[in-house]
Amino acid sequence: MAVKRKLISTRTLESGMRIDQTITDSRTGKEMIVKGTYLDDFQIGYLRSKGIASIYVSEGDPDPDELEFHMSAKAIENIAKETKADAPKVEISREVLKQVGEGVQYMFSNTDSENFAEASQNVSRELVKAVLSNDAVAMDITMLKSSDDYTFRHSVEVATMSMLLGKNYGLTRAELEELCIAGLLHDIGKSRIPNEVLNKAGRLTDEEFALMKQHSLFGFQILKEKQNFSEAIMLGVLQHHEKLNGRGYPVGSPAEKIHKFARIIAVADIYDALVTKRPYKDPFSQRVAVEMIMAMTDELEMEAIKTFMRSVNIFAVGSMVKLHNGEKIIEYAKVVQNFDGYPNRPKVVGVDTGQVYDLLNDSHYLSLAVDKLQAKEGEEEKVEKTVDPHAQPAPPSPDTPRPADEEPVQ
Repeated sequence: MAVKRKLISTRTLESGMRIDQTITDSRTGKEMIVKGTYLDDFQIGYLRSKGIASIYVSEGDPDPDELEFHMSAKAIENIAKETKADAPKVEISREVLKQVGEGVQYMFSNTDSENFAEASQNVSRELVKAVLSNDAVAMDITMLKSSDDYTFRHSVEVATMSMLLGKNYGLTRAELEELCIAGLLHDIGKSRIPNEVLNKAGRLTDEEFALMKQHSLFGFQILKEKQNFSEAIMLGVLQHHEKLNGRGYPVGSPAEKIHKFARIIAVADIYDALVTKRPYKDPFSQRVAVEMIMAMTDELEMEAIKTFMRSVNIFAVGSMVKLHNGEKIIEYAKVVQNFDGYPNRPKVVGVDTGQVYDLLNDSHYLSLAVDKLQAKEGEEEKVEKTVDPHAQPAPPSPDTPRPADEEPVQ
């Protein structure tokens, strides 16, 4: 949201509100409260004691460029001193993401095709190449926007993240190629779910939810009928909603029966679902989603969780964030370093104070957290919609040329 300025009575001021004007002592000319300060109880009391009836406050996050422009000298100095570049991240061109998304849509729409297995290999080829082409060990999930259609975009993102997790998990290239196909097709069974259930914006009835829980079984049946897919791929599709505590679906398999592909895909699937806005729910922030994944140790494999923590980049070095204690914003800050395995606890520098906050290693800051700035007006996250999986897109080509001027996505 854009920053909004409004005039309010000092009687209604609350701790944590951001003042949008500078308060100056009329006798000495000294600045008593600087514009942009987050008011505390003492400052609110001061305003009232001076007989100030109303002040301007602002709501919403400022533009990152504005924060850069007004950065203090101490902040500039400490940012230069403390900055350490991120590890290499996966780069996938927008054109490749678009092609893969369209290919997934084709497969969803043509599950009875004789060329289904060949199409899945063609679709996965470029994605595998992108993930395995360099030494990248992390990815920025926010950059994976292959389609506005949830089912297909979600499939591409889950496949991409699963491959990176698998790469850090130590899988062979042959296994990663199969894991990519399993990730792309993990929701293929939704092609057998009626549109009125698949696209329902409101809460599902018990009967509808029971049907939705069969989609992984439907997917397994589709692949088994083809007789062209390995057992590993089919189990990755069948078991991606199974839990280590035996409370998953569609079978309720015990931990020792859950294939490693399914264990990996489960983490990627849950995370992407948590951070995606849908017609019936708002997204969780990436930080909160990571914390929720960390807490699911009774459902998800610990090694897969640890690998996930090493594989995602939430706050890129150089990005602006808001530092808060869960109740109010402390100050805006710039990310200067990330730590392997702890994507939600970076080191940041306050843009006003120049204070260095090491959220991982300094116990003074255990109660603090950071979140991304809110999108500016007109840039809010789009609602991901699920479309008719029976629409008829063009089949994927095994030899689709790659444009020379395609824009890379990090």
